[in-house]
Amino acid sequence: MNNSPKIGAHVSIRGGYGRAARFAWESGATSFQYFPKNPRSLKLKPVDGRDAEDCASFCREHGIVSIAHTPYPTNMAAGKGAATPGAVMVSSLRNDLEIAEACGSLGIVVHFGQFGGMEPLQGYQNIIQCMNETLASWEGRTKLLIENQAGNHGREGMTLEELVKVRELSQYPEKIGFCFDTCHAYAAGIWNPEDTEALLRRGDDLGYWPNLVAIHLNDSKYPLASRRDRHAAIGQGYIGEKGLAGLLTSEPLQGAALVMETEKGPDGSHSREISLVKAWFGTED
Repeated sequence: MNNSPKIGAHVSIRGGYGRAARFAWESGATSFQYFPKNPRSLKLKPVDGRDAEDCASFCREHGIVSIAHTPYPTNMAAGKGAATPGAVMVSSLRNDLEIAEACGSLGIVVHFGQFGGMEPLQGYQNIIQCMNETLASWEGRTKLLIENQAGNHGREGMTLEELVKVRELSQYPEKIGFCFDTCHAYAAGIWNPEDTEALLRRGDDLGYWPNLVAIHLNDSKYPLASRRDRHAAIGQGYIGEKGLAGLLTSEPLQGAALVMETEKGPDGSHSREISLVKAWFGTED
C-alpha cells in the first residue's frame, strides 16, 4: 500500500465483484468494502474465479484496495450448543477468506462476537477457538480483521484490550488484524474526540495500531457512550468532521484502508463524502 490514503465506501456486488470495483473507482474511491456473499446468510458460495480475478486485476491496475465484510449472522463466540454452532461459523469464515483472497482483498472484517447469556470466559474461549480453526490451514494473504463493537448487544468487544488479547492468545496472530470502527468506538465510550490523544496512546501501549488494516469511517447519530450503533453521514453526527479528521489524519492510523458505511448520496454513491475526506489529506481532485 503506498502513502496515498485509500478512501472509499461499502458497495454492492450486484453485477459481480468486478463491477463493484469499477463502481467504486467511478465514484472517486481508492478503496471499497463488499459482502462476499448474501449478507443475511451463512450459506456457502462457490468462488467465481473469473469474476474474482476481474476484480483483483482491475484493483491492481488502478491502485485500489478492498476488504470484505462477513455476513451479519456470523458470531465467533457461538459454541457447540448454539442454534448455529461454531463449526458453521468456521466454514463460513473460510468461504469468505477464499472469496476475498481471489478478489485480492486485504482482509475479511468480522465482528468480535456476541456472548448472549454465556459466561464471558467461555465467550472469549469460543472466539479464540473459532479463529484457530478458521486459520489453521489458511495460507492466503487475506487476513481475518476483528472489528470493535459499540456495546448495543452487550459489553463484549468494546475495548481495544479485548481485541488485542484474543489476537495474542490465538495460535495464528500473524493472520489476524484489526478493523477500527469510529462510530463503534465513540458509542462504546473508548474514544472522546475532545481527547483523541488518549485513544492514540492507549492503542500505542497495547500494540493495536501496528496491526490496524482497515477503518470503518462513520459519524454517529447518538451521543458519546450511548452504546447505540447508528451511523450518520460524515460531519453530520455527534462526532463531527473536526473530530473524525483529527483522528483519521493522525500518524498511527496512516496506511489503513478507509471505508464509509454511511447512506449513499443523491447520485447513488459516496462521491461527495469521498471528496470531503480526501480534502483532509490534501488529496482532493
